[in-house]
Amino acid sequence: MDAQPSPPTTASQLLPVLSLEDVCLFPGASLDIVVHQPAQLAALDIATRGGGGVLALLRYEPGSGPRDLHAVGTLARLRSRQATAPLEQHVELDGLERAHVLNLVGADLLVAEAEPLPEGDEGEEWGAAVEALARYLHAHPQLRGFLESQRRSAEPMGWVNLACQHLPITASARQRLLEATAAERCTKISRGLDALLRKEQQA
Repeated sequence: MDAQPSPPTTASQLLPVLSLEDVCLFPGASLDIVVHQPAQLAALDIATRGGGGVLALLRYEPGSGPRDLHAVGTLARLRSRQATAPLEQHVELDGLERAHVLNLVGADLLVAEAEPLPEGDEGEEWGAAVEALARYLHAHPQLRGFLESQRRSAEPMGWVNLACQHLPITASARQRLLEATAAERCTKISRGLDALLRKEQQA
């Protein structure tokens, strides 16, 4: 049986940092990645021994220094890990909630003190975002089943966060969406999806 999302927390937490390249993890979504860097593998070892919690942070640029990370990321639970080579593992993460880094300790293996960020009320903007997503999925029916398999939350923002995480936009654009409040994210994704659909239809 799938693990249920943890209730939102308010106090800061100390968590190992799992750095990401070219992808972001959003609350209520799942992320499958292959990790091979020693610091990433060490972070997973700590998470496994400490209850499965990690802080997923996007690097500013692929291959940049270990501390060149965005300050806003996602508190996540390690769902599974499987060795695919002697120094390579396939990992599945479940996003729980956004968080802001207060302090970062370490050189290669990093531990962060992170404070959860409130999502805010998505308000009326959520309806427009879901309608835009429905239009996009109508044009790409194969996506719906995939997104459903990646959904880890029944909250209204779940579909919007899945769109932010998986649709074809750049990593920097995803990071800006992750840093936005729920209402801002809804507005941006609804405009972005409609613009993307128009571009695809004109191609």
